[in-house]
Amino acid sequence: MDQVTPPVSSQSSSRMQAAAFSVHILTALGAGVALIAMLEAVREHWTSMFAWLGVALFIDAIDGPIARRLDVVRLQPNWSGDVLDLVVDFLTYVFVPAYAITASGMLLPLAAPILGIGIVVSSALYFADRRMKAADNHFRGFPALWNAVAFYLFLLHMPPLLSTLAVAVLIVLTFVPIHVVHPFRVVRLRWLTLWLLAAWAVLATITLVYDFNVGLPITVGLCAIAAYVIGSNAAIRLIKSLKA
Repeated sequence: MDQVTPPVSSQSSSRMQAAAFSVHILTALGAGVALIAMLEAVREHWTSMFAWLGVALFIDAIDGPIARRLDVVRLQPNWSGDVLDLVVDFLTYVFVPAYAITASGMLLPLAAPILGIGIVVSSALYFADRRMKAADNHFRGFPALWNAVAFYLFLLHMPPLLSTLAVAVLIVLTFVPIHVVHPFRVVRLRWLTLWLLAAWAVLATITLVYDFNVGLPITVGLCAIAAYVIGSNAAIRLIKSLKA
């Protein structure tokens, strides 16, 4: 005899909807964190700015899995988590870091405002591109990770000319069909990617604690992980082509 699933009570349904909406609030809090990071950037408290951007990064990492677990799309159909996520991501991944890159004196003075505009305009176009992700969930083009770019510029202290060229190249790469690994959604070597991401978080935290005054081993480790994220897919494709 088939069992009949009892109907969900209205009170239980309300609790589920409230829990689902709380995930949207969590995501939206990232915008508030972006404002605090911007205030720190305006005061040139760069380490504090990166710390708050790290908080935003943590929120961005956990809100998606929580939303899927609580079935937010079904329970809150009138609110678009995807749109909300893009709005907050633009602030934390692009706008605040673009200000830091432009205002910190790391670029050539004449080029800084032009490249700052280039960062926000190219990233806005990238966020609107429906081809942002490939079928295997790799990002197509440089994925507007300007918070990471700003972090590495502060870490490496390159001459302004080199920093300017690096930013210009990355703006161009936004529109080049290279594939960059998504840390959570790319299945291939996910175990390695997640371990490296955890290592990066530890090394980046140490770097902020010491106000970017860290030794060569930490700097090399951070750069090696960045090289893996940017170039692992290209390296694997090259190896496969050589074996073919």
